[in-house]
Amino acid sequence: MSETEHEAGPGADGARSGNAQDPGAARDGRGAAGPGAGPRHGDAGAGRGDAGQRRVGVGMVGYAFMGAAHSQGWRTVGHVFDLPLGARLAAVCGRDGTAVRAAADRLGWAAAETDWRALIARDDVDVVDICTPGDSHAEIAIAALDAGKHVLCEKPLANTVEEAEAMVAAAERAAARGQVAMVGFNYRRVPALALARRMVAEGRLGALRHVRLTYLQDWLVDPGFPLTWRLQKDRAGSGALGDLGAHIVDLAQFLTGEAVAGVSALTETFVRERPLPEGSSTGITAAGTGADPGAGTGADGASGPGFGQVTVDDAAVFTARFPSGALATFEATRFASGRKNALRLELNGSEGSLAFDLERLNELSFHDHTEPAASAGFRRILVTEPGHPYLEAWWPPGHGLGYEHTFVHQARDLLHAIAAGTAPAPSFADGLSVQRVLAAVEESAEKNAVYTPVSGPTPTPAPVNAHVNLV
Repeated sequence: MSETEHEAGPGADGARSGNAQDPGAARDGRGAAGPGAGPRHGDAGAGRGDAGQRRVGVGMVGYAFMGAAHSQGWRTVGHVFDLPLGARLAAVCGRDGTAVRAAADRLGWAAAETDWRALIARDDVDVVDICTPGDSHAEIAIAALDAGKHVLCEKPLANTVEEAEAMVAAAERAAARGQVAMVGFNYRRVPALALARRMVAEGRLGALRHVRLTYLQDWLVDPGFPLTWRLQKDRAGSGALGDLGAHIVDLAQFLTGEAVAGVSALTETFVRERPLPEGSSTGITAAGTGADPGAGTGADGASGPGFGQVTVDDAAVFTARFPSGALATFEATRFASGRKNALRLELNGSEGSLAFDLERLNELSFHDHTEPAASAGFRRILVTEPGHPYLEAWWPPGHGLGYEHTFVHQARDLLHAIAAGTAPAPSFADGLSVQRVLAAVEESAEKNAVYTPVSGPTPTPAPVNAHVNLV
């Protein structure tokens, strides 16, 4: 899943709910917290055992599901990894002053803001972390980059290809000034998937033939689930396609090192209207109006009282081709009853195969097709060894990690990129590449699955041994 619903807009008077701090004092951890932000916290450490290293101040926009996950990453990273520089949780931003101050206390941020423009303008914010719905990604990211900040933006990068292209252009301008911009495809940071990428790059699978990816959830099966922002195209851009499909498109391109060349797609909206929500929602949980789900749309397609139209897809299925000739199949749905977060993939090559299941994320299945048939077969690799990606800093072998650790690894990789002045991965260009695939899927589906080439230049994959990819 992606962002939180709490994007931060200007308050009635545009005023800040937290105080600007002296930049030197802030970076030394001595700045005063804003009103209502609670005790002075937010220092994630510069690396184990070295409190004297330089810190960058992080400002985060949005604080619900994805904001909480990002906060966990920023809070934890300096306590686990030896880093070239640390992170200070300077300020979090949301529209509701009371709620965002409570979130600052709960999530460990030193101050709170109610206007994202004020957050960007803070002298103690060096990195802007965007955890809002897709309709605000471009505006916030471009403003932050043009203001001289580094940027981390949740996936999908934008709601349209045009917005994503503008964000890439801003990132390129910023790169010339030494800034970095990264998109938050956190599943790249699962150690088993980073190991899978390494094995593919090393040729362990030979020539790739098939790539299969599914991402199945069930939280929309109930037709009485309310019409949250994730079901509105103007806010979310697309439905299961952008929410879940973006993840598996990025993984397909990351693991293979190739960009999808073209697609043939179908999408469907199974429940076309839903009750309007009551009160706040996170996009994946909300209370409805209690209206009868069967009493909504009439023969003319108009919604009844208390109902609204769903304007995104509920499910997307598509086939794809890679430039090498490998074939791929993708399925993304929020209507697979019984499936909570079932991201599964398999790669078949001339020399072997790999398989992965997110619900068993410390395991990777590998078949070496060069072994004698009498003893060959899939074997389980328990990805907990210190020689596996990211795991040198964690627990003894056999002690598994979880979903939240991907955000710690994400923060680690971004801090390394900032310190080294190198382009992080996945970059905004990688996010644009995914956006172009999503656009081709929608175009193909509108034409009843007509094969549709993916527009735009083919991105150059980052080196497989880059620290931001595989450690």
